[in-house]
Amino acid sequence: MAGQPGFFDLSDRYEALSAAGDPLERLGSVVDFEVFRGPLIAALRRSVRGKGGRPPFDPVMMFKILVVQALYSLSDEATEFQIKDRLSFQRFLGLGLDGTVPDATTVWLFRERLVQAKAIDRLFARFDAALKDRGYLAMGGQIIDATVVPAPKQRNTEAEKAAIKEGRVPEDWKPAKARQKDRDARWSIKYSKAKVREGADPKAAKPVDLAIPMFGYKNHIGIDKAHGLIRTWNASAANAHDGARLPGLISRINTGSGVWADTAYRSKKNEAFLAAGMFKSHIHQRRKPRQPLPERIARANTRRSKIRAQVEHVFAGQKHRMGLVVRTIGIARATIKIGMANLVYNFQRLVWLLASALVV
Repeated sequence: MAGQPGFFDLSDRYEALSAAGDPLERLGSVVDFEVFRGPLIAALRRSVRGKGGRPPFDPVMMFKILVVQALYSLSDEATEFQIKDRLSFQRFLGLGLDGTVPDATTVWLFRERLVQAKAIDRLFARFDAALKDRGYLAMGGQIIDATVVPAPKQRNTEAEKAAIKEGRVPEDWKPAKARQKDRDARWSIKYSKAKVREGADPKAAKPVDLAIPMFGYKNHIGIDKAHGLIRTWNASAANAHDGARLPGLISRINTGSGVWADTAYRSKKNEAFLAAGMFKSHIHQRRKPRQPLPERIARANTRRSKIRAQVEHVFAGQKHRMGLVVRTIGIARATIKIGMANLVYNFQRLVWLLASALVV
């Protein structure tokens, strides 16, 4: 039929994509997605399924759709459109031009079944086991940190805010409205430094502390120092205290004893926890109120910062390259979104590690 691409036309297009360096092709060649089939089938079996309807799509293919979503920060509707529109997506998913593309509702339902089965922890652990099988053991110690993942801001009245803080649904909310309101996300303050220019001389810029309000959730992670791979993680509301999460983020199987973190994690309780587990604390020390930081401690903090900065590369990759945001409602759905972002980061990190090894 005129205008319809033939086999050789499609092959030429795929070759052109490969020559241009299709990142999805590289990802598919490095990550064996079949390792997820068992956990996916088990999770889908546990979740509730309605009777009737068309036969289900392949679970590994559906999981790869969630990978694409995390990589490119796509909504369900945008995902459906991009799969239909882009050859690179179709090739990655194993779909031909005449293949049936899951619609936005099907993608949502698949992810919802994984939420109900609380499958993300098992999927993450399965890939971590695959990393160890390939020789990427957790080594060199671990670096702990957290970052706020933004979510759409909620426009609530003071009375509604008070009810939410008490764990209640506001009385005047109808069920339809309540389903569209995120009662788990919270506000938090992010502190950062900026330089304010004084006068015309740019060298006269003065550092000041900025307090930036942010709404959403928090991604708490622990990476291994040797490879920069995420080994432990959990999700919480944005107002969760970072330091209280440290015990749950410590990996007991890391071959190194060192633990690096910023001052938010330094407390007597955490120091005692690390000492009891035979870990060596490299957590930054705070200065005492209204007193300068002793030079010896300042130098030690600087040395720690050079190592601790590795974890910031993870967050930069997730926020700037992957555009991580939470568009869903509730902590359960936010957890799978954040968990998929952490898992996909490890996919990309493995691609980089293998490429670096070839260069060396």
